[in-house]
Amino acid sequence: MAEQPRKQQQPKRRRSKRLNLDKKSQWESIIKSIEKDEVPINLLDSICVNLKDGTSVNIYVKELLDEGNDPDDLEKEIQERLDSLDHIITDVDFYISVPAVSKTVETVTNDILKNL
Repeated sequence: MAEQPRKQQQPKRRRSKRLNLDKKSQWESIIKSIEKDEVPINLLDSICVNLKDGTSVNIYVKELLDEGNDPDDLEKEIQERLDSLDHIITDVDFYISVPAVSKTVETVTNDILKNL
């Protein structure tokens, strides 16, 4: 009785594990956990200026940038206005654009990892 040749087994390929970092909730969690002293203006969604009289003024930074405003000029203008109104401001809240952060990080990560 003739022996049948055995099939050579192909080595199993390892599947690379991909980080699923594009989920909004994961990015929000990451962003909330970071101490933010300075944020590049192109990563801001909006700024909420809270005044002593209880009113709030929203500055929609992303919309202003999308309209074609120069980021450096816009940053200077906002800072000048905040400085001039400092005596009536209680606090300022900065809201970060999660999609802008994830896109920036993804681009930088891809550049770093492309030669691996």
